Amino acid sequence: MARRNTKIAYIVNDAKRNATYKKRKNSLIKKTMEISTLCGVDACAIIYRSNELQPEVWPSHSGVQSVLYKFLTFPPLEQSRKMFNQQSFLKQRIVKAQDKLRKKKIQNRKQIMSLLMFKCLSTGFVEGNINLQIVKDLLSVIDQNLYQIDRKIARDQHQEGTA
Repeated sequence: MARRNTKIAYIVNDAKRNATYKKRKNSLIKKTMEISTLCGVDACAIIYRSNELQPEVWPSHSGVQSVLYKFLTFPPLEQSRKMFNQQSFLKQRIVKAQDKLRKKKIQNRKQIMSLLMFKCLSTGFVEGNINLQIVKDLLSVIDQNLYQIDRKIARDQHQEGTA
């Protein structure tokens, strides 16, 4: 049976919300136990529900205290090395998006210059009002293409000469 995508929103119905809470809590505890056993790492889970006095913990209160103590004995730089808060997460996403945008701009510029070069080759002249930077970029693309053609010709001649 195929799984359905669930809409992540507050569940208004109390019975459904409690049933979902129990299922998800048990799944979280099971995953924590699996990662602890399979990977040999110290892990714990603390699940706090607002209408309960005590949070639920796994594996035990003493186990959670030992994991937290180990974490707190690390220097602050080590503690926060792999942590994300909303601000650092957004900064990382912005940097990635800016890098992606920069690469796309470069790719678009190359495509525009190639189209302009082929239009220039087919008509014999450059149409429209073109500024000096576009002309320089176009000359650069033409030089690169001529260089690649010269290399291919030299390679083919060398291969024919050795054959």
